[in-house]
Amino acid sequence: MSRRQPRGPRLPAWTATLTWKAAVFITVMCCGLAAMLGALVHVSVTNQTVSQARERALSRLEEVTERYEAGDRLGPGAGVDPAGLPQGLRDLAVSGQRGTMVAAHESGPTMWAAGPADGGRAIAVRVDYAQGARTIDGLDRAILGSSVLAIGATLLVGAFAVTRVTRRLHLTAQVARKISAGDLDARVNDPHSGPSAKGTPRHQDEVAAVAGALDTMASSLQGKLLSEQRFTADVAHELRTPLTGLHAAAELLPPGRPTELVRDRVAALRTLTEDLLEISRLDAKSERVDLDAHRLAPLAERVVRSSGAGTELVVVRDVCVETDRRRLERVLGNLVANALKHGRDPVLVTVDGPVVTVRDHGDGYPDYLVEHGPQRFRTEGTTKGHGLGLTIALGQARVLGARLAFTNAEDGGAVATLTLPYAEPAEDSAP
Repeated sequence: MSRRQPRGPRLPAWTATLTWKAAVFITVMCCGLAAMLGALVHVSVTNQTVSQARERALSRLEEVTERYEAGDRLGPGAGVDPAGLPQGLRDLAVSGQRGTMVAAHESGPTMWAAGPADGGRAIAVRVDYAQGARTIDGLDRAILGSSVLAIGATLLVGAFAVTRVTRRLHLTAQVARKISAGDLDARVNDPHSGPSAKGTPRHQDEVAAVAGALDTMASSLQGKLLSEQRFTADVAHELRTPLTGLHAAAELLPPGRPTELVRDRVAALRTLTEDLLEISRLDAKSERVDLDAHRLAPLAERVVRSSGAGTELVVVRDVCVETDRRRLERVLGNLVANALKHGRDPVLVTVDGPVVTVRDHGDGYPDYLVEHGPQRFRTEGTTKGHGLGLTIALGQARVLGARLAFTNAEDGGAVATLTLPYAEPAEDSAP
């Protein structure tokens, strides 16, 4: 059985940004390019400097050799088997060949040139190489300094260019998140995606193309959703008048089983029409709250009492919240009605501070509802679905500024948790 290898330490979140990756890439490329160019220049100048010193040393060696053969004085810096002559160069000269070598000497870097002499000895000359060494050292420092400056300047320019691109990408992502949260009026409005000042088409980069496509998609989606909302509202308004007349006519029918069925179906249609109108108002964001201070326990008790048998109330801690009583009762009433209709007894309504929980003991919410929230008239397989009650409850909770979550209990049953906005009162102001 193989064991999972422990993962190393995770990198900070900022290392995943495009700016950081671009900075690392530019730095590595600049360092590699600077090292390659520096090495080429160093090798070229070093070869040229060494070649010039070697030519001077060999030319001097020829002069000294002629003087040695003529019996003249050799001059300074020349001699037969002089002190400090590198052993490798001396062995080469004794073998009958000429050669040069750069070696350290008391006076500094020295270029040696040696050749054969009589008696198995070597005649050699030395040429000062300190100037050439200083030239190469200065060149290396200049290459290093210019490379650092070039890398720094390239990083600044590259960071500026990349930051402009990433800023536009962040704005596009932010607008996309606003649209997904329901703000269909959000737009990127990238200046590079529209026409120029003269009205001619502008050449777009990739970021501008993405921003323009997102704005177009948002406009199209907004138009379709507004059209659907108008259609829903219009249908509900058109159905309201004939249903009112149908309800009045049903009240005039003689008592009996058929009359009860007609009245029941008319009442269901009227409820559905009112729900559609309420959803259209929620979609249009035209609802306004009427806030006032209310105790949660008495309010929940009224909802439980009106729901009938099968519902129990548990008060752990009662608080006073600023809310709209009518809308809050609508939310709790829909949650309790859904639990009674689709779950099993008992239905428990628990008040614990600003948190109200509605739980049944049925099969629980479908997976799609827990993951994505309630959806209008959706059914899963052969299940009956959840109608509009949970959708209205979620919409009214948002109007109240509350948070409504749908989960399933571990031991079975659906759990709806409503968390109301609440600020703990100061101790000195508490009764």
